[in-house]
Amino acid sequence: MTRPPNPSPVYRRWTVAILALLTLAGPVRAAGEPPLSALTLVGGPHIVFEATRDACDGADVPDASARAFRDASGAVALFGMHYRNRVLRGPDLDTLKLDCAVVLDSAGNPDPARYDDRSWITATWTEDGSKVAALVHHEFQADKHPGRCRSKVYMECWYNTILAASSSDGGRSFIRAAPPAVVAGAPFKQEVGQGRHRGFFNPSNIVGDGRWRYVFASTTGWITAGTSQEHGVCLFRTDSPADPTRWRAWTGTGFTARFPGPYGPSRPESDTCKPVAPFPTPVGAVVRHRATGTWIALFMAQASAAFPRSGFYWTTSRDLLAWDQPRLLLEGATLYDDPCKATGGLIAYPSLLDPAATGRNFDDVGDTALMTYVTLRTEGCAITSDRDLVKRRLAIKVWP
Repeated sequence: MTRPPNPSPVYRRWTVAILALLTLAGPVRAAGEPPLSALTLVGGPHIVFEATRDACDGADVPDASARAFRDASGAVALFGMHYRNRVLRGPDLDTLKLDCAVVLDSAGNPDPARYDDRSWITATWTEDGSKVAALVHHEFQADKHPGRCRSKVYMECWYNTILAASSSDGGRSFIRAAPPAVVAGAPFKQEVGQGRHRGFFNPSNIVGDGRWRYVFASTTGWITAGTSQEHGVCLFRTDSPADPTRWRAWTGTGFTARFPGPYGPSRPESDTCKPVAPFPTPVGAVVRHRATGTWIALFMAQASAAFPRSGFYWTTSRDLLAWDQPRLLLEGATLYDDPCKATGGLIAYPSLLDPAATGRNFDDVGDTALMTYVTLRTEGCAITSDRDLVKRRLAIKVWP
């Protein structure tokens, strides 16, 4: 997550190129082959939330991929703000307004074992619209706490953990477990001289498939005396999101890996997860196409040998483990690009939401959906808090 400086009163909209609709029309796929698909953006962006206009205070900036559910009354609650967690609410996805009540705050606690420094609600799941399980992206920002990091560079002091929180009132307030409920933590404690970003971070939305619930989570990887964990994106599974102890990660042979973290009772550091290709960065969203059962994932990538241009990419799968070749959906400089060179600003935190989703948790899509994402204005080499959450219509075609 990025930290917001003081909000700027100046806003400069910008546009980026999009990839045209693939005109690929192919035969029926065999069971082992990846599905054929085409996604295209239809029309321009529309603002959902503008920080300089709609914020309750200076902490209100969109700073995560949008997550939504329908509460018990049928109204929509949408998350994706900053570490003073507030919710956009409305009768549907087209009429959302920020509720100024804080549903989960961050204490800035200087003890990493308390897991209460900076927290973002980044995934939610509810069966009934009243009881809500949440996954929390937690950052121990050691550079902000005297004596906790030799460096003063944010990313060199960032110690990340995925935690659990819960709500019993339809997402109007969340509580943390006591002691903290660690869903995914590195097996080593925060170190004064760690020198780089470390841990698990940025979970995707949670999706359902039969009795199971799945979520992707990123890790920077590590090498310790007991384990060697590859960096990448791992897939976790549970049969009960309300019980944080039941999440297990894919190891390459089964969902058996646990990552309870190093503080308090902990099992020996023997577990590792197998990163799922082709994701170079956190999965912004994963949804299931209703007509074909195909999974569609969206993420952002920096230009490289594997990704010719920076922007948002999509890929499809039949089983959440084997994914096809990513394709560019929206071109633009992302948070992984150099902001000093991003004259048109940045794009970040893509998500997919279908207003007509049949599931309460918006984890399915039809042949149309909304792509939501964040635009961030830059000043020189600084990323400002002058940000918009925007949406664009998306046409989806998947061949069985």
